[in-house]
Amino acid sequence: MTGAASSPLTIVVGSGGVGKTTLAAAMAADEARHGNDTLVMTFDPSLRLKDALGVEAHPEANEIQVPFDSDGELWASLLDARRTFDTLIDRYAPDHAARQRILTNRFYDHLSGSLAGVLEYMASERLFEVASFGRYQRVILDTPPTRQALDFLGAPERIVSFLESGALRIALKPWFDADGNFKATAKLGVLGRNVENFFDRMVGMELLRDMAEFFQAFAPLYDGFVERALEVQKMLRSGDTVFTLVSGPGEQRVADTLFFARKLTEAGYRLGPIVVNRVHPKIDHAPEVVNIDDGRGLLAWLGRRDHEGVGQLRALLGGSHPLVVVPLRPDEPTNLESLAELGALLREQLEGSG
Repeated sequence: MTGAASSPLTIVVGSGGVGKTTLAAAMAADEARHGNDTLVMTFDPSLRLKDALGVEAHPEANEIQVPFDSDGELWASLLDARRTFDTLIDRYAPDHAARQRILTNRFYDHLSGSLAGVLEYMASERLFEVASFGRYQRVILDTPPTRQALDFLGAPERIVSFLESGALRIALKPWFDADGNFKATAKLGVLGRNVENFFDRMVGMELLRDMAEFFQAFAPLYDGFVERALEVQKMLRSGDTVFTLVSGPGEQRVADTLFFARKLTEAGYRLGPIVVNRVHPKIDHAPEVVNIDDGRGLLAWLGRRDHEGVGQLRALLGGSHPLVVVPLRPDEPTNLESLAELGALLREQLEGSG
């Protein structure tokens, strides 16, 4: 990672519905309470982090300070993929004219706003920017559920593969002349006109012109993007980066948790503790069959189910990773104080597991 002042980075991952966002916010509040200037980030399209922290996204701000009575500052960042992409263009464009050609290109407008994979890569780029800058003592990233989180981790590799592919070299060829005419038409006569008519019917020549202009304008930025994507890959596998995998209780969560843990370790990421969240307390003499009108019996059954799942997961992990159990609380945290309390509990459990 470039820069000696890089921030320790925690990436919180897991499947949906396990309380991952709440735990990420709780960890951030606890870090701030311990005197560390902390940034908690998300690129989850649902923006649950905004609700957890009680902040609103600001169209002009990359980061929002969260009012909190703590020794360290607490900040939140809700990813704006388009703004991050624009910043990259600003950084790597050789001059103002090249920058404007890209930023005003209609294909770029579509690419930066909706193309699959752009959100994930822009998230990794933004994460690299804040972690390497060293403004914060801790950076915590809340990710979307498992599959999109895996897309996020693979985004830098996909960007490098695309930029080094034959497809890009084809795209960079001058398919249109200075007047915007398709060169094949002039060279091939009737056949060229047939090709042009075919493309016009299938995708529209205007779109093809926009694409060609975009890739021609993008060519000088190629090396900068490749270099940055490689740096992002290095950061994600750095010793300063640790992944916290959050799971729910119960046997039905075991397979997903093991799958994600295997994917992370096989890819060379540093997997830290696995957190099993919202575990019901264990009550002796849980009934085998539960009457829904029997509240105590139902709680006892849920407790037995959860602890059996935790035991199964612990046995399958075989001590390869610390397993931390966070008990179910009577109420979900609804403010920063209760988030900090949950964060303190999690810190205590993590320290005990180490």
